[in-house]
Amino acid sequence: MKKNKMKKILLIFIILISMTGCTKVLKNSEGKTVQNKTTGQNLTANILCQPESKESIKLYKENGVNIKKLPKCSELSVTSGKYEGVWTTIFVKPLAWLLIRIGEIVKSYGLAVILVTLIIRTIVYPFTKSTAMQSENMKKARPELDKLEKKYKDKQDQQSMMNKSQEMMMIYKKYGIKPMAGCLFTFIQIPLFFAFYESLNRLPAIFEENFLGFQLGTTPIQGVSNGHYLYLIFTILIIAVTFFSFKLNAGASMSSEQEKQMKMMNNMMIIFISIASLSLSTGIALYWIANSGFTIIQNLIVKRKKLN
Repeated sequence: MKKNKMKKILLIFIILISMTGCTKVLKNSEGKTVQNKTTGQNLTANILCQPESKESIKLYKENGVNIKKLPKCSELSVTSGKYEGVWTTIFVKPLAWLLIRIGEIVKSYGLAVILVTLIIRTIVYPFTKSTAMQSENMKKARPELDKLEKKYKDKQDQQSMMNKSQEMMMIYKKYGIKPMAGCLFTFIQIPLFFAFYESLNRLPAIFEENFLGFQLGTTPIQGVSNGHYLYLIFTILIIAVTFFSFKLNAGASMSSEQEKQMKMMNNMMIIFISIASLSLSTGIALYWIANSGFTIIQNLIVKRKKLN
C-alpha cells in the first residue's frame, strides 16, 4: 500500500517536470550557444525579466529575443509572463519573485540566495527533523533488526516471511520508526533544487550580479577557463559539505554489509558531485552549500538531543 503511494507521488512529480518551461540556452543562427564574454556565462533564452548588462542586452537583441516585452526584474510578479506549465507557475516564478524581493531588501542577490534557502529550510524543518530522527531511531533498533535477520536467514517459506515482516513491524513500532518517513526529505529536496536551478538561471538580476567578487552566473569551469581559479573554492566547499552530510548518516540504519555498500555508493556520489559541481553556477553553489550546511547542523542537533 505504501509502495503504491510512493509510486503515485513519483508519477505526480514526473508529470509536473514534464509540464515545466525548463531553462533554454540561447543559441545564435548557427546553432551555437551564445556566451557573455565578460562573465564567460552561457545566456538563457527564456529569461523571466529584462537584463541590465549592456553586453547581455546587445546579445539578446542580436539573437531575436524581444526583451522589451519582459518586465524589469524589480517589477517581476508571480503572474508575470505567459503560462508555462504547472511546475513553473507553482514553483519557479514564486521562488524567483521571492529571491528578487529579498535581494532588494538586503541589497545583495547572492545573500538573498542564502537567506531564501535558510528560510525555506526553516519552514520545512519539522519534516526534515522527523527524517533525521528516524535515522537515529533506526540506529537504536539495529541490534534487534540484526538478530531478526539471523533468525530468518535460512527461512524463505511464505509463513516465515510473514512472521519476519510482523516482527519487524513490531520493532519499528517499539522505536517509533516510520519506514516511509525517510523518503520525505528526498521529495522536499528534489523540487527545491530544480526550482532554484530554474529561477537562478532565468533571472538576469541574479546571474548578472557579483557576490564577494564572484559572478553569480559563472561556473567554476568557466571561471578557470578565464583565468579566475578562485571559482574552484565553490567546488571544494560543495565537496566538503556533501562529504560531511554523508558521513553523519553513514551506517545509521544499516547492517554491516549494507553499510559497506552504502559507503561505496557515497564515494561514487561524491566523485559524481565533484565533477558536476564544476558546471554549477556560483548562485546554485551558494544554494547547495547553505542547504547542505543547514542539514549538517540539523543532524548534529538531533544526534545531541538523542544522546541526552
